[in-house]
Amino acid sequence: MDTMAKKATLSVTMVFMILFATFQGCFPAASQPPNKGNSIQSAVTRGSLLFPVTGNVYPLGYYSVSLTIGNPPRVFEFDIDTGSDLTWVQCDAPCTGCTKPKENLYKLQKQVLVQCKHPSCEAVHSPGSPHCETPTDQCDFEVEYVDHGSALGVLVADNIFLSLTNGSKISPRLSFGCAYDLKNPGPYPPPSTDGVLGLGSGKASILSQLHSMDLTRNVIGHCLSGEGGGYVFLGDDLVPSSGVVWMPMSSDAKHYLSIPAELLLGGKPTGIKDLKIVFDSGSSYTYFSSQFYEGVLNLLRKDVKGKPLNVVNDPALPICWKGRERFKLVSDVKNYFSTLALSFTHSKNAQLQLPPEAYLIVTENGNVCLGILNGTEIGLKNFNIIGDISLQNKMVIYDNEKNQIGWISTNCNRLPKLDCSYNEDVLQPYAASFGILEEHFPATEASGKRNKFSKRELQGKE
Repeated sequence: MDTMAKKATLSVTMVFMILFATFQGCFPAASQPPNKGNSIQSAVTRGSLLFPVTGNVYPLGYYSVSLTIGNPPRVFEFDIDTGSDLTWVQCDAPCTGCTKPKENLYKLQKQVLVQCKHPSCEAVHSPGSPHCETPTDQCDFEVEYVDHGSALGVLVADNIFLSLTNGSKISPRLSFGCAYDLKNPGPYPPPSTDGVLGLGSGKASILSQLHSMDLTRNVIGHCLSGEGGGYVFLGDDLVPSSGVVWMPMSSDAKHYLSIPAELLLGGKPTGIKDLKIVFDSGSSYTYFSSQFYEGVLNLLRKDVKGKPLNVVNDPALPICWKGRERFKLVSDVKNYFSTLALSFTHSKNAQLQLPPEAYLIVTENGNVCLGILNGTEIGLKNFNIIGDISLQNKMVIYDNEKNQIGWISTNCNRLPKLDCSYNEDVLQPYAASFGILEEHFPATEASGKRNKFSKRELQGKE
């Protein structure tokens, strides 16, 4: 693979530009004044949270949501990532390697620091233990990425201002990372979002914390539009009562890992079996380990043989084709490619359909490119990942209480109707193409002894 192709498979979190829009209604809104106080109201009834999403697979390469955090409250933008647990935000401690101006960083205050003895510190370092000299030490963390990028920081607990779909407004103190040392050795500029929203099933995730407070059910879902935008929800109020295809999650996994699957092409078996797949909204594209990737690539090459397509180099992705004329939409090439499907062998009738638009993009050069990449080349070893490209135009549900994953095809361009009348389009304007963006597959590890904040650093922030 040439140098440009290798760049296209580096596992890094990349965001170039975001156009923020303020939403009002039955979901968290930056423009709504938060309730005063430091904790949830005692009379709150358990409900769900609904977040409008901005972003797309190409050209931006990410989906994100806004959260209002801190005292005084400020709005921060987060990449949504079901492949990791810890939520973190760039913060002024001071910061090395942060992409935001100092005045736009989360302002660290001494009273929000989490100590090593706190259960949330143990959760962040699970299954290991935090490395602390005393129980009252600050709780450090490090998130490392396969391209050797990293986020280093300290755990904090601060108010996050939220509106439940039942109308209740809450401001629970939740634990998240204050990242003050970011490294990005990759070939692309560092992210322009403020941080990462970890939506995994671990105890350190925002979902798990809300569930432990009995504010939501331990269920999360997302609906990512192929046209851009969509929504994310926490809780089960928006889960359809029928029509969802369910399969059990692998019970011995840290991530949202499927039971074994078989790959079909045009409804027929391909001989590619025993695929275990992580569902990861933090990856723009789908990644298969080398063995499976080469098999898929050979199948697709045979599938398009004799059709009016020619192999072409494109800086967007490693495998691309051009036609007689420039393509504008994936629908222009749907007749040239067959539908893939993942059939989950131990779950009756559970198939995840992957039509051409779920594994192809059309680039700014008018070429069609394969959005399935070789995960082994970027350090994913035997992991297989279903990324955003293959999750578009479906509501995908992760039910941690019943240990199952479900999906249903639906229109993700509009927020679902709630008790209020809001139902505007959630499609947003997007930036022009700035090139391909790659994603991450992070693993939080015990960081060992890290630099501590001195009283000098915290002066004026008591």
